[in-house]
Amino acid sequence: MDASRRFADLDTFWERHANPKSGWSRFLSVPLLLLAAYTRDRRVLALALGWTLVNPVAFPRVERGPEVDPAWMTRVVDAERAWLRGETSPGAWHRLNTVSGPVTAYALYAAYRRRPGRAVAAGAVSMALKLAFVWGLERRWSADPPNGE
Repeated sequence: MDASRRFADLDTFWERHANPKSGWSRFLSVPLLLLAAYTRDRRVLALALGWTLVNPVAFPRVERGPEVDPAWMTRVVDAERAWLRGETSPGAWHRLNTVSGPVTAYALYAAYRRRPGRAVAAGAVSMALKLAFVWGLERRWSADPPNGE
């Protein structure tokens, strides 16, 4: 079993990360990392890395059941987990996820070089690419969820 599949099988992690507060607040990770790179402040870096690691389990599990309509971000996290398990495919949307990595790296580089305009612009593009990717992934997964969900 590969590492992404083992990671996708961590029920407690995913059930807590499916809380919409976790998914939405995780978007703060990129600006925090950019701020850490720009200021070169180790405390900000520790906060950014700590938040990135703790965020997925910082919130309680979401309520599940037949009468509960899950929030969009909950469906996004469920789709991401299904993707990591190999139960769904993002299709062409995967390209957005592939591009967001180098754009994020450039944003961090620009922040470290203290080019705030470029860092903010690249950071915003990176976040938009990730949001578009998970939107597409959730759409594909919701159209044909595994196990008849």
